Amino acid sequence: MDIKVLGPGCARCEKTEKIVREAIEETGIDAKIEKIKDAMEIAGYGVFGTPAVIIDDEVKCVGKIPSKDEVKKWLENC
Repeated sequence: MDIKVLGPGCARCEKTEKIVREAIEETGIDAKIEKIKDAMEIAGYGVFGTPAVIIDDEVKCVGKIPSKDEVKKWLENC
């Protein structure tokens, strides 16, 4: 599973990355996490708000910090 956390490195983006990492650890799913901070690369995903989470090239959330339960549901449904 390929997960991307998009954001410039602000506190909200860092919290999102932490939640995603915790959810992966708790579910035991094998996933690779990539943090993308470059604004042009973020825009290339069609995302114009951060933080954003992309799982296997599918945008899961934009402009908000997801709950750990939300992330776990995304992981289990992929």
